[in-house]
Amino acid sequence: MAEGDAAMPAAASSCEVDLGNLMAYDPSHHLAAAATSREELRQECLDKGAELAQAVANALFALPPSEDRDGPIVHLPPPTIRLPREKHLPKPKPPTKWELFAKAKGITKHKKNKREWDEQTQSWKRTYGYDRVNDDKDIPIIDAKATDEPGVDPFALRRQEKKKRVEKQEKNRLENLKKAAKLGALPSHIQLAAKALPVTGTKADLPKKSRKEDLENLPGEKPPKHPGKHRKFLPVAEGKGMGNLEKQQNDKILNSLLARNSEQLDVSKAITMYKVKKEKQRRKDKVMSSK
Repeated sequence: MAEGDAAMPAAASSCEVDLGNLMAYDPSHHLAAAATSREELRQECLDKGAELAQAVANALFALPPSEDRDGPIVHLPPPTIRLPREKHLPKPKPPTKWELFAKAKGITKHKKNKREWDEQTQSWKRTYGYDRVNDDKDIPIIDAKATDEPGVDPFALRRQEKKKRVEKQEKNRLENLKKAAKLGALPSHIQLAAKALPVTGTKADLPKKSRKEDLENLPGEKPPKHPGKHRKFLPVAEGKGMGNLEKQQNDKILNSLLARNSEQLDVSKAITMYKVKKEKQRRKDKVMSSK
């Protein structure tokens, strides 16, 4: 159903119907007497709800239908009842420190134009950036001054001054980086999260662990915060030829628990332990005899 400008039909009963919201209500309804039990109150509410639903259905069938390829449809009238919002109205944001200062001083914000009229080229150009207004490359004539030296190209002098300004800005940027490095702060062009610094510190000494030779820690190097091996979890999807690893792991744990509390003798394990013990004793006797 779609909204339209059709008139809302009047309900036959005392119920008022709002077809725009598909809602019906009875403003004059009141309970005849106090309900003696919860079941009576529930039944009365169900009866009244059925009456209101029937009123909405009667009003819908009274609307003039229109033919469509999907079947007959009716256009709902606009809603007559304004439903309340789910959430409260948005509160205005508190003014910032600059907004309070600008209001006290009477400073008004003016939106800058992105394009301006260039008198030199007689065309509209960008205010800032490439091909902007009053660009140095678009100046055809430079007025001579009394302080100009003869034989000096004013255009070359203008380019040289711009080059000096760029070099000065780069020099200031490098000095700021040096000052930040002395204070232990990060440069402005490096953006790291708060949790990225300790992670970076713990991963600094990991490459030497992969080598066979045991290297000593460098002076001032901190030990790793998370020593030890990490747990190896089973894969989510087992590949071809891997077998049921989860079942094997569970069987191994179950067998170890049963063997711990079992009084049965493992013959093969006992023989192996006896052979190992006998071999150790033989080596010990051999060392003593050689002395």
